[in-house]
Amino acid sequence: MTIKGGKTGISRFVERQMAAGSKKVIYAALIGNGLIAITKFVAASITGSSAMLSEGIHSLVDTGNQGLLLYGLRRARKRADDQHPFGYGAELYFWAFVVAILIFAVGSGISLYEGIHKVLDPHPVTNPSINYIVLSLAIVFESVAWWIAFKEFAKTKGSQGWLEAVRASKDPSIFTVLFEDSAAMLGLIVAFAGIAGAQYWGIAELDGVASIAIGVILALTAALLAYETKGLLIGEAAAPEVVEAVHGILTGTTEINRVNEVRTLHRGPNDVLLTMSLDFADDLTAGRVKDLVHDLEKDIKGKFPLVKRIFIEVQHAADHAEEVAKADEARRKEI
Repeated sequence: MTIKGGKTGISRFVERQMAAGSKKVIYAALIGNGLIAITKFVAASITGSSAMLSEGIHSLVDTGNQGLLLYGLRRARKRADDQHPFGYGAELYFWAFVVAILIFAVGSGISLYEGIHKVLDPHPVTNPSINYIVLSLAIVFESVAWWIAFKEFAKTKGSQGWLEAVRASKDPSIFTVLFEDSAAMLGLIVAFAGIAGAQYWGIAELDGVASIAIGVILALTAALLAYETKGLLIGEAAAPEVVEAVHGILTGTTEINRVNEVRTLHRGPNDVLLTMSLDFADDLTAGRVKDLVHDLEKDIKGKFPLVKRIFIEVQHAADHAEEVAKADEARRKEI
């Protein structure tokens, strides 16, 4: 049994998926954001800049978020037990969703509050040169962290477009950090522009406006992350390439009359649950069916290490069609 694409097609796609999840991205962001947050808070306390304070809060939230992602990765590696027979892989998705909530509630909320307060009660920024030095250094550090995240995500992107790759990705540990670092870079530029504008034109409110803009950037980032991780939490199928290749294996088996159904579910970035309903030839013995099931499982898992568990239902095509019709009718009645 063979699949279309060979080593240059499906196998390389699977290798890219298995390569995802490097902790290097998260550790780089964690160290960078921690140091930057401390520096920003010191600068904000000296200069009284709202934009700098918002940036400090932003970096502090990002530092905590990276800690949560590392915790999620560790929890996701726990072995299955009686209470969680399919393992804990989905914990990474939960903690990635918590990260999105924190970015919105803490990062965006406090930035917006501080910015509005500064606009309503403006006061000049003192020693702005300190802010420029800190922001310049932060841009350098964030650029390094962003480049590391960008390169790791590019490894899994393949020929897909960037937005398409994010939508297709099953590993939030990489695209979350990439989004955070991108938002951080935009926030630093906005903070720099706001402080410079307030100093050049003598309009103290611009510092507050920059803080509000940072809050909006964080809110949009949080909304996008929440949308992407929500789909993973609900349950997403494996990539179409994988599903199509599994179909190829099954339809290439002459002793299978019909492939009734193939369903997949990502329990984690590298953990796929595969179920299928197959109509085997009527003249097969029970022993031969058992051997075929074993061969199919070995073949599929050998080609797709992502697939950790396989459940095969032996079912006549007519019986399967009847079950599908009943399920569709039940759904229509519920609606």
